[in-house]
Amino acid sequence: MSGTGGGLRVNSPAPDLALAARLFDQLRQDSFDGTGVTRDAYGPGEQRAHDLMARVARELGLEIAHDGARNLYLTCPGRDRTLPAALTGSHLDSVPAGGNYDGAAGVVAGLAAIAGWRAAGFVPPADVTVMAVRAEESTWFPYSYLGSKAAFGKVSREVLDLPRADTGRTLAQHLADCGGDPAAFGPAYVDARRISRFVELHIEQGPVLVDAGIPVGVVTGIRGSLRYRDAKVLGTYAHSGAAPRANRHDAVRAAALLVAAIDGDWERMEAEGEDLVVTFGKFFTDPAQHAFSKVAGEVGLCLDARSLSTATLERFDALFAQRAAETGERARVRFELGARTGSEPAVMDAGLQQLLCDAARARGIAHRVMASGAGHDAAVFAQMGVPTAMVFVRNDLGSHNPDEKMDLADFAPACQLLADALAAPPALA
Repeated sequence: MSGTGGGLRVNSPAPDLALAARLFDQLRQDSFDGTGVTRDAYGPGEQRAHDLMARVARELGLEIAHDGARNLYLTCPGRDRTLPAALTGSHLDSVPAGGNYDGAAGVVAGLAAIAGWRAAGFVPPADVTVMAVRAEESTWFPYSYLGSKAAFGKVSREVLDLPRADTGRTLAQHLADCGGDPAAFGPAYVDARRISRFVELHIEQGPVLVDAGIPVGVVTGIRGSLRYRDAKVLGTYAHSGAAPRANRHDAVRAAALLVAAIDGDWERMEAEGEDLVVTFGKFFTDPAQHAFSKVAGEVGLCLDARSLSTATLERFDALFAQRAAETGERARVRFELGARTGSEPAVMDAGLQQLLCDAARARGIAHRVMASGAGHDAAVFAQMGVPTAMVFVRNDLGSHNPDEKMDLADFAPACQLLADALAAPPALA
């Protein structure tokens, strides 16, 4: 590639889209659960996907390696192997009964790009590695970006004792099931200084590109998150007819008042120009206790707030605690917010964004520059100081659901941009 006329002259060979289509079909076949696809982290579903990618890598003559967390690395040797490598990839696990493209599209795209190079006799200037990341979906283990953080040695060995949400078995047990050695878990495998760039392709998971009628997005940053996964409202159970309003300690009413107050805070902060999204993803009474004729004495709920700004998240966290205290006093209940978890925002590399936009213009690919509302493994690479970029693919019907839909006609130009970014000499990236 070389700069010309303010843009980029692109000469990366076309990806092997027929291979991509076969891989997507096989992934669905291997992980269909009767409703959607389930590729359980450190379980049979995720493992079948990893085995499939490794088989394709062997057919392409790539180098295959694993780290202590059983992340998978598939490397196409470059002309100068002393140069820092370009990395791409994503995760292969899914949420339960999810869609076929979330995460997996990024791994498939990397292999399709390299397969296209192999067919055309193209050798990249430096090594290019496709990484299949473990356990990105924290629905299985309550830990954000487990696989990608482990690759950098940023996960304590205490995480091996975490139980998986569905089985109750520990990460150490599941790791061993997948051919890993718990004793080898912990040390860093990748060195940020030896990576020239990390570029992740991913479906958008939202409606922005669909609404705009544009197939591809170039990501500016990834929102960080603030989460209270297991908050509780504790009141007092009472008879629905016999307990007057003044004597009630109604957990449902209190929870509703909190949600309404937080919604008002969100609306005000957004009007002030703050980047923020807020979700109460769970809201429930105890099924062993609730009844038509009872005032609820307990409600469970969870909160997920996201922003591109750490300061905004901290401001919102203080507001959330304040509203919980005020509402608890008003409704005569007690809020137990529980442990706070989350992730830091990540800014994408300006140079890589420009490279992708230049390549898109040179190829006549309609694209949009946009932020990512969802979290991605790319955030970890950016936070470790690796120049990082993301390419979004338009997908209809959202994500984390069985109806997730991505058209290969949209995947094709996004995959080409990924190939262009990976094939760029280190000096351009």
